[in-house]
Amino acid sequence: METKKRIYVGLLAASLLFEMAIALMIWYVIVNRDIIISQIMLIIVAVVLGIIFLILGIGILATVIMIMRSKTMPSLEKITLWANELLFPIALVIGRLMGFERDKILKSFISVNNYIVASKKILPGDKILMLLPHCLQNSDCPFKITIDINNCKNCGKCPIGQLRELGARYNAVLKVATGGTLARKWIEEVRPRAVIAVACERDLAAGIQDTSGMPVMGVLNSRPNGPCMNTDVCLDQVDQAFRTIMKGVN
Repeated sequence: METKKRIYVGLLAASLLFEMAIALMIWYVIVNRDIIISQIMLIIVAVVLGIIFLILGIGILATVIMIMRSKTMPSLEKITLWANELLFPIALVIGRLMGFERDKILKSFISVNNYIVASKKILPGDKILMLLPHCLQNSDCPFKITIDINNCKNCGKCPIGQLRELGARYNAVLKVATGGTLARKWIEEVRPRAVIAVACERDLAAGIQDTSGMPVMGVLNSRPNGPCMNTDVCLDQVDQAFRTIMKGVN
């Protein structure tokens, strides 16, 4: 695994250990302070927590194995998703306490996600949705593309025109979203087999977490003018995302 991926996977493991340590501390306090709780109840809680921690551990281990083998494990995908959903917020907090920048943690998470998505079987004929942020459009442009990207006149002042051509090459559906609500709306309407999303670290991570297991390949945008204002994206990276998710199809 590359260093970037190790950051997030390591933080997932640290998050699980943190939760286990908290559970053991609470258990110790209950047992040694003579707090009146039914012994049967204690056993039930201990068993339930043990099962939860075991499942989370399996999810983390499955993530590592999928990265190392470059191959998905369909039978464990739901467990890995569950582990990520439960441990992701804690991993962010622990990462910050350990001195990692938030964006660096999110980049590592996106890298892990992309690696797993790349190992899935997405066929050339499957419908692909490309979601673009509205901040890619030149702020002075009078033609609004959030409803219909074909309103773009391909003037060359922003990358929207080139992205539209790239999407057409791969027969993808292109939509522009102003936020998570509209992105979810496009996904519900298009019902794609997979999504290629362009956004900043925060929005990509939130979008991946919000898609309930749908394969989302994330491509980070660049922000030469600051966030949410005339951003840009490397077309080669978007093209590579298509090639990766569609297994090199031209």
